[in-house]
Amino acid sequence: MKKVLAAVVAAFAAFIGYKFLKLNEMMLASREMPVKHLNCQYLKNIEYGAEDITILKDGLAFLSTGLKYPGLPSFSDEPGKIYILDLLHPKPTPVELQIKGELDLNSFNPHGISVYTDEADDSVYLFVVNHPEHKSQVEIFHLVQEDTLVHLKTIAHPLLHSVNDILAVGKESFYATNDHYFASDVLHFLTLILDYPMCEVVYYSPEEVRVAANGFLSANGINISPDKRYIYVSDIVGHDIKVYERQQGEQLRFLKSVAVGSLCDNIEVDHRTGDIWLGCHPNGQKLAKYDPEDLAGSEVIRIKNILSEKPVMSLEYGDDGHVLVGSSVAAPFEGKLLIGSVFHKALYCDLK
Repeated sequence: MKKVLAAVVAAFAAFIGYKFLKLNEMMLASREMPVKHLNCQYLKNIEYGAEDITILKDGLAFLSTGLKYPGLPSFSDEPGKIYILDLLHPKPTPVELQIKGELDLNSFNPHGISVYTDEADDSVYLFVVNHPEHKSQVEIFHLVQEDTLVHLKTIAHPLLHSVNDILAVGKESFYATNDHYFASDVLHFLTLILDYPMCEVVYYSPEEVRVAANGFLSANGINISPDKRYIYVSDIVGHDIKVYERQQGEQLRFLKSVAVGSLCDNIEVDHRTGDIWLGCHPNGQKLAKYDPEDLAGSEVIRIKNILSEKPVMSLEYGDDGHVLVGSSVAAPFEGKLLIGSVFHKALYCDLK
């Protein structure tokens, strides 16, 4: 009996050891980032990260800043902020947007963002994932002036329990990604080491709320093709981008998965070419532990022709942490590129 018990214990220990090795592989713990720089400069006023950035067709960029996320560093006690940036200006400078309405700004903790433009009157609505006191909810704002957001609505729902990013598809409807299935960090950790994909994409409208897609280890960035027919979702721990066809009734049909070889965070789409731009973390272990002597790097990946049989993937920017720590988004516009980070700074780069 003792021999059997010893064999079981040894087998279990070997299994757990193997799973921890697999977890290190998921986190790309041994990966070093090759340097490939662009002509970039730091954006003024952005000192504590710009976790998500999105750009309208007219060159107006929105930046979500000051995220405080469990398990990652934060270097400011101030609430998060939303900035706007005019990329058509000769010297683009982020300007803090004033927020009016009943939203508690003292606990404002913005994460992923998305913009919906009403074609009827060109009204602009900004959707923001907010984590006040580490809860998850979605805020909807109306841009009423160049520097003012009016808070319209807060949306909370049991299915929106760990929201990371959001894709607005109507004035009050959206897709949202959950990066955890369990509220408990221990249970979430177990889903990772056991390689059990449980996270989802949720569709929300005033009429219905439902899971639209599942099977993610950790669903992160989400965005849509210029023709609105295809939706892209980053499984950050799975190191891939999943492609869905958007069907009638806001149903999603899975088409394919594209391996990216990195921990890719947010997704932005070039409105002219349809190219996908990814802000990625080349080494998740370095990002999580934050050692000033061995900083996490940054990586920007571009995917052309993702719907084809042979998408073309290229490294557009790479840094070992000396310039930018923890890139989370890369947003292109007319030969320019904005690169944001979870908690560090943001870059304004020239692609030409």
